[in-house]
Amino acid sequence: MFELKYNTPFEWTEAVLADFSSFLQDHAAAEKKASGMAMSMLSHYQDRSRLVKEMTDLALEELIHFKQVLKLLIARDVPLANDKKDPYVKELRTVFRHGQEAFFMDRLLVGGVIEARGHERFSLVAQALEPGKDKDFYVSIAKSEEKHKNLFVELAYEYFDKDEVNARLEEILEFEAKVCAKLPFRAALH
Repeated sequence: MFELKYNTPFEWTEAVLADFSSFLQDHAAAEKKASGMAMSMLSHYQDRSRLVKEMTDLALEELIHFKQVLKLLIARDVPLANDKKDPYVKELRTVFRHGQEAFFMDRLLVGGVIEARGHERFSLVAQALEPGKDKDFYVSIAKSEEKHKNLFVELAYEYFDKDEVNARLEEILEFEAKVCAKLPFRAALH
């Protein structure tokens, strides 16, 4: 449906593989936060019936993903880590406009862009892992993220003019590319 404007270099994947336990801890935190974000969306926009249904499904799916990552952590005897502020998400949130409808559109589109970045990066992890359960898991997670990225844009199209959505999405994608280019590579999703 749309393409990111920044391609994550292999050096990011190397940082992840060099400290995979920390990456798993960050991944677990990201899944918890994604579930919470979906619950927040459905709570704030209860009058949007399709959004309520889709965000309910998304919250459950993200929580299942959290449970799956937790199993990977337990198998490695790695504890959950404290949730930390994600500098990538924090920076992306600065693009939100004021005004109820503009803010709503931006939440949807930023959500879609974050899911697109997850799709790209989980795909990179899957490609780098040896064949086995971990690789299969990351292939599956990457496919889910791709589905989610499209869901957020489809919801934006449902509630706003398509040309307006596309123009704003382009602005957000340009901004997101700049954010990614300046962040250091670490054993974290973003």
